[in-house]
Formats: sequence, structure tokens, C-alpha cells
Amino acid sequence: MARKKRATPHQNGWAIYLRTSDEEAQNPEASQQRQRFLIDRSVLERSEMPIIETYRDVLTGKTPHRKDYQRMLDDARLGRFSHVVVERADRFGRNDTEALRAIDELDEFGVAVRFANHPDLDPMDPDDRVIVALSFTLARRESMLSGLRIKGAGEAKRERGGYLGLHPDGYVSVEDDEPGRKSYMKKGHHLEINPERAKIWREAWDLLLEDRYTLAEIAEELHARGYRYRSGRPFVEIKANGKRKVNYNTLADILHNWTYAGWIHNDEGTIPPKTMRGNWEPIVTTEEFERGLDILARRAQNKYTKRKRNYLLRGLIYLAGDPRDPTVPGTRLYRMQCSTSNTRRSGGGTAHYRLERHPIHFLCGEVEEQLARIFGKCSLM
Repeated sequence: MARKKRATPHQNGWAIYLRTSDEEAQNPEASQQRQRFLIDRSVLERSEMPIIETYRDVLTGKTPHRKDYQRMLDDARLGRFSHVVVERADRFGRNDTEALRAIDELDEFGVAVRFANHPDLDPMDPDDRVIVALSFTLARRESMLSGLRIKGAGEAKRERGGYLGLHPDGYVSVEDDEPGRKSYMKKGHHLEINPERAKIWREAWDLLLEDRYTLAEIAEELHARGYRYRSGRPFVEIKANGKRKVNYNTLADILHNWTYAGWIHNDEGTIPPKTMRGNWEPIVTTEEFERGLDILARRAQNKYTKRKRNYLLRGLIYLAGDPRDPTVPGTRLYRMQCSTSNTRRSGGGTAHYRLERHPIHFLCGEVEEQLARIFGKCSLM
């Protein structure tokens, strides 16, 4: 059934929608205060209708999933206001299809849309709508150009030895002293040592380079010295049942991060290690860092070799269980996973086939014995 069009809203008045992207929020020239000033001067000061609600979002216009944007649409459906005003059309979103659909939906409920940069423009007028659509095209072009400028600025900063992204634990991001730079432009930052945090990771590398501690044991030692991760997460957690959980995955990531040796790199691999020097002070030398990587790589190889096992039915064994509960016999086939528990014990641990997240497992040895008996009987027939 088609939705009925509301003849008039319950209440005459203005709804104001302000939006800035994450980056614009740091730039006074594109701030919500500037948007509101233009809206007041061009539209609201000429109107006798009251302001009913102001909606604000700090999120890219590429997505319609903005909290206040959706709240505004919900309030429009309820007839809380008769008009919506934005600074310009692309504040509804960089996606012209989504924004024009929102304008049409607002019109469906008797809500008119106006733009502060073109206050006489009516998006429901056929000729004016062409101008609105063109503004979205220009906004999309500006977004693409802005992305290219940001990428170029990042590449230029890296060429000068600068660091991009969230500063690693052990460092602080310090604003550059640029007295001649205009206030509305983003200022540059550089890395400096955080003595209190850097001490933790220097000690972590010292323990690693002794070549007698595992990652779990290094985490235990750092925990014993009263240290925590930057987030406040402990290196070792004591569970309610009294068991200890050693959190060493982040520790492993840090011990593999070339930033701490003073080198620029990226996860995509387009900047290989030891090809671009950073302009910050390293916490470890390149030689120490490489020696640490060798130790970690050797241990990983030994660990993999020790646990390696051939599972005869890898990817071939299934459990027939109920679709809602695999512990109950049924018609759905659940594929069993291969696993080996207690690998540190003599003999390399116990290999079994198991169903993930359920207490269902079968010893590999017992399954393979059954296979041997079945194929043995077949050979005699």
C-alpha cells in the first residue's frame, strides 16, 4: 500500500541540519558555527517561523547512517516541523541519490527544504532541481580532489621522514611550531619519546634479546613490574576461576613494529623496512630490532614444527546433528575441525577432531583405528 502524503505538518517551524566531516570539524572555516551563521543571515533572519530543533552530525556525508540525520527524518515523519534548512545541498550527503531521496521523502510529509547558499532555490521545482543535482556533482568532485590532496600531503610528510597515523605506545605526537601558518589550516605533528612509556618497551626488548624468555614469559615479567598497555589493559589477567590469561598478542605486534627502530613502513608493503628513515628517535637500534625478529621467527618455526600433524580426514569428517543443536542427532552436517591440545606435553599432545564452540570431539587415534578396521575388512572381501 502506498504511503499517504501528509497535507500539513503538526507544527510550523524550522529544523536546522548541520554536518561536518571528521576532518572539517578541526577546521573553523568549515565548522558548524560558520554553517549556522550563514543559515541565520540568509534564511532565518528573514523568517517569522520559530526554530524548533537543531540536528548535528560529525560524520562523512558518504553514509546515510548518521544519528541526527536519521532522527531528523523520523521527526519529519511525525510532523514536528514544516521546513528544513541546511547550509548547502551536499550537507545532506555526498551521495546525490540518497540526499535527493531524503528531500523527496521530506516533501512527501509536507516538509520543505531550503539551502542557505541559495535561499530562493526550491528543490522540488524542475529547473531548480537541476541546479541541486549539479551541486552534488561538484561536491563529489571536490571530495575526490580533497582526497588526492590529503594523500599527497601524507606522501610529502613521509618523504620528509614524518609519521602518519596514531602515535605508537612509547611516543607522543607533538604539534609543530609553525608561527607563520594560518590558523584555519591543520598543523603538522611529529613524534617524540614518551620517557615513561618508552621505558616499558625498552625493557621488553631487553628481555627478548636475552633469548631465554617466551612472549608469555616477557608479558608475565612486565606484569610483575607493574606495567600495563597504553589502554590500561593488563599484561596478565586473573580470571574469576583463578586462571591466568596472558595478553601477549599486542606485545608481539609491538616487537614486530619497525617504527620503534626509527623506520617508516606500512602494512600494505609498499614501503619495505629499511628504505625510508623516520625523523624520530628510535627506542631500539636497527641491529637490536633485527636480532629480535630473528629470535621471534626461530621460535615461531620451532613451534610450528613441533605442532605439525597430519590429519587423515582433514576437511572430510562431518557430524550429523539437529539444525538447532548439534549435540542432538539430526540431518544437518557440521564439519569437524582439527585440533591438538596440550602440545607442550611429551608426545606432542592429543590430536582430535572437534566441533567448534561445542563440547564435541573425537580422538584422531580412535577414528583412524576404525578406518583401518573398515579398510582391512574390505581388502579381505
